[in-house]
Amino acid sequence: MQPLWAIGLMTGTVLDGNIDIAAIRSDGETVTEFGPWRLAPYTADVRALLGQAVEAALSWRFEGPEPAIFAEATRALTLAQSDAVAQFLAEEGIAASDVAAIGFHGQTVLHRAPTPLRKGDTRQLGDGALMAKRLGIDVVYDLRSADVRAGGQGAPLAASYHAALLRGLGAGSETAVLNLGGVGNLSALDANGQVLAFDTGPGNAPLNDWIKRHGKGEMDRDGAFSLAGNVDEARLARLLEHPYLFAPYPKSLDRHDFTAAMADGLSFEDGAATLTAFTAGAVGRGLDLLPIRPQRLIVCGGGRRNPAIMAALNARSGVEAIPAEAVGWRGDAIEAELFAFLAMRAKAGLPISFPLTTGVPEPMSGGRIARGR
Repeated sequence: MQPLWAIGLMTGTVLDGNIDIAAIRSDGETVTEFGPWRLAPYTADVRALLGQAVEAALSWRFEGPEPAIFAEATRALTLAQSDAVAQFLAEEGIAASDVAAIGFHGQTVLHRAPTPLRKGDTRQLGDGALMAKRLGIDVVYDLRSADVRAGGQGAPLAASYHAALLRGLGAGSETAVLNLGGVGNLSALDANGQVLAFDTGPGNAPLNDWIKRHGKGEMDRDGAFSLAGNVDEARLARLLEHPYLFAPYPKSLDRHDFTAAMADGLSFEDGAATLTAFTAGAVGRGLDLLPIRPQRLIVCGGGRRNPAIMAALNARSGVEAIPAEAVGWRGDAIEAELFAFLAMRAKAGLPISFPLTTGVPEPMSGGRIARGR
């Protein structure tokens, strides 16, 4: 009998306005079928509300009562994502009874990595119990908090799924996976096939914020602005000396840890080019930390669609960088697939974070399960 479907949901920290939805059949260890997927847009009102929640989180910084807007944003995004799933299932002809679980990441509004003096903190908005009640399907949510309470980074969580994809290709330590969302995160296998992961540095967030600040849109579409500029190599060299880039893994970032202010004083196009080069250079620094430096980098996430970023990765990271589609993966679906995969792992009690991915003392499962039936 075929395993039941698992549905994954993801909205990234770049707030691009889309809900990523994907269906897979999986037992949490392997994927037997890659099902339908789509990008479902938020309404403008919900998107604006999430942006306001992120701004409130930056002022809050885990100090004192949570901003009141969190409750409003939580309900709005949960209802929006629930409705998107209901429409997805109806249009794809998938019955709710054929879905084992939904992996609901929610919206990260703030993340703070641990230090030697304190544990980290992370906050994702999303009401799994409300979603489970509306859809009649089990929902696995709040996937990062248990890891953080145990002393882990809470991120990245992609490693177990990236490892499953790499093994599906028959790949080993010669190939790594880079996800470029708001932050860049890297997953790799060591010589023994053990998975390791960490955040490399900025992904698309500083560049997108630079574009928005100058009133030129939401992102550097097709890399046009970056390709029109010149990299300030002296500034880039200084940026690449940032202590984070040399710190040992596991390690993680909030999307605001590296900001568009890194390009202040440069022209618009040169700033875009320099921020793009820094994203790529930071990846190169991250690859240097691995026990075996990969020869090939499979890139997923929105960054792979930016030709300037892909060219910079090939020029500055010291590896061949290829988009996920080049190996038959669905680049826009991978993050949603990941949370479907993690939902099945959590329901089975399998670990979703590991000492070499988030720094937890031992492999551990995570997430809360809201029963829908």
